[in-house]
Amino acid sequence: MWLVGFMQASILFAQQLPQYTQYMMNDFVLNPAIAGRNDYWEAKSNNRYQWVGIPDAPRTYMLSMQGPFKSLKMGIGGTIYTDIVGPTRRTGINLAYAYHIKIGAKYKLSFGVSGGIVQYAVDGSKITTHDPGDPVLTSNYQSVIAPDIGAGIYFYSKKLSVSLGFPQIYQANLKFFQDQTTNQSTLAQHFYGLVTYKFNLKQNFVLEPCVLVKYVAPAPVQVDAGVKLTYKNAIWLGANYRSNDAVSALMGYMFKGWLMVAYSYDYSITPIRKYNSGTHEIMLGMRFMPAKKKAEEDK
Repeated sequence: MWLVGFMQASILFAQQLPQYTQYMMNDFVLNPAIAGRNDYWEAKSNNRYQWVGIPDAPRTYMLSMQGPFKSLKMGIGGTIYTDIVGPTRRTGINLAYAYHIKIGAKYKLSFGVSGGIVQYAVDGSKITTHDPGDPVLTSNYQSVIAPDIGAGIYFYSKKLSVSLGFPQIYQANLKFFQDQTTNQSTLAQHFYGLVTYKFNLKQNFVLEPCVLVKYVAPAPVQVDAGVKLTYKNAIWLGANYRSNDAVSALMGYMFKGWLMVAYSYDYSITPIRKYNSGTHEIMLGMRFMPAKKKAEEDK
């Protein structure tokens, strides 16, 4: 398969991290500095099924949780995830820490770090090579574990937020196969820049446009531009455009301020759209809000 051949290249340059359409609802997965931003704890599960109809298409599952320790001006969180593409699998766990400071009366600035481990694995028994007995691959299950370190900066207020995330800042070496003679494959440094702003409209509507910039050398910069319209902090509709990839529609519902369900559908704008029926992403979430804060939200 082309993917395994790519992994065997001398250096892994292309984007290694999975992408999400519903980053507006779970931006913590892009930046550890967001941990503890709100007055409540929350857990969210992202489940993404990409290019449905294509055999061995990517599937991504992630569970995240984060919340504040306001008395200490900090937040903590963590993620557990697995990303499956054909015979390959990327699985990891990360813990995040963020420290928040006030800047004037309206704004805050936080700095965050994350650390964990990631396992890359290839199941050789699921690979059919062009030349039987190709020495480059084996029929065994091969895997490698590496440290995964990230960092981030987050500037925010009630309406504006500017997020700068730097996943995989430590380029750990990866050696996938026992007979690999070189050890030059590495985790690639990524950059996520996200800007959002909330416009309070009449009759309990909030309009929130956003722009997400993603970059990993030497791949070209990819830009997501989206907008979300929310009614009474409970129902929302949205749309998103991802450059050279897809357009998306989003919707969601928050039940009584604590239970969330959201769905998005991606329609590819590249030639691959001829071979699949789109990408589906489902998110489930729960908020663990203090009784006093919940009473204020309900009011």
